[in-house]
Amino acid sequence: MSTTRKTITLTEQQNEWIKAQINAGNFTNDSEYIRDLIRRDQSNIANIEAIRAALVEGEESGEPQPFDAEQFKLEMAAKYAQKQN
Repeated sequence: MSTTRKTITLTEQQNEWIKAQINAGNFTNDSEYIRDLIRRDQSNIANIEAIRAALVEGEESGEPQPFDAEQFKLEMAAKYAQKQN
């Protein structure tokens, strides 16, 4: 994979935070820390998109149906009891 060099500007507080992360042994250098932030951001965005897609799917699935929580609990208890035998 090729790399691209970027120049960024940080506040002193941000720079000290990065240095503290490196000094704590969490990262070996500034670039590793920044790349980790990008990977986590990409993962978070992917998770948000998956949630949005699930919400749309739910909205498009039709009218809500009545839900009996007590009946559901009984069914799940019975199902769990079957697995234990």
